Amino acid sequence: MVTISHLVEKIIEKKPFIQEALSKGIINNAALAEELKPIIEKELKKKIKFSAVNMAIRRLSEKLKNNFTENTKFDNKSDITIKSNLVEIVVYKEQETQEKIKKVHDLIDFKKGDFFSVTQGNYEVMIIINEKHEQKVKTFFDKKNIKKVISGLSSLTVNLPEEAVETIGYFYVVTRALNWENINIVDIVSTFTEMTFIVKEEDAAASFNTLRKLIKNKSYYSISDWKMTPP
Repeated sequence: MVTISHLVEKIIEKKPFIQEALSKGIINNAALAEELKPIIEKELKKKIKFSAVNMAIRRLSEKLKNNFTENTKFDNKSDITIKSNLVEIVVYKEQETQEKIKKVHDLIDFKKGDFFSVTQGNYEVMIIINEKHEQKVKTFFDKKNIKKVISGLSSLTVNLPEEAVETIGYFYVVTRALNWENINIVDIVSTFTEMTFIVKEEDAAASFNTLRKLIKNKSYYSISDWKMTPP
């Protein structure tokens, strides 16, 4: 049987910022209940009491206080590596794509600090490289097979402790911090202990400062850390 409590949790689990505010006790439960009441009534197809919604929110708030991402920590090995002047080239995945990617790899000089990342999906392949290789790489693919080219990018790579793979919340914590600063994440590339964010070059400095603060605190980026930038 679907209950008011179940629906409240279902709605709020899709809104991480509200979850955070509830876990910190800095949201007006009554105001939130007023917002959710008509949504729940529509779902249940009947009128419900405001007090029932308010109580469900209060119970969920207590639950979140005990289970939110307090255990998400960064250690002394966590640092940030930044690369600029990057371009993302997305191509359609075809039979000969692997051979063409090998040609791209041969262009890269890691000793000179070149950046190279390949992510393969079901139907497309994303290549991120230095802009100096862009024109050459394009010659490897037919124009009709190039889906999208995004220039003027930077990457920020954060080193994570190995236990991060067993800890809930790492991706959420970092993406949340960037979102609060109105930074658009173009793409995310990750390995076992590295998390790389691709952003526009104009957002690189703000992204670096946000991630540096996150790591310096060796903890999660909480609402109390966030301050609005004056217009």
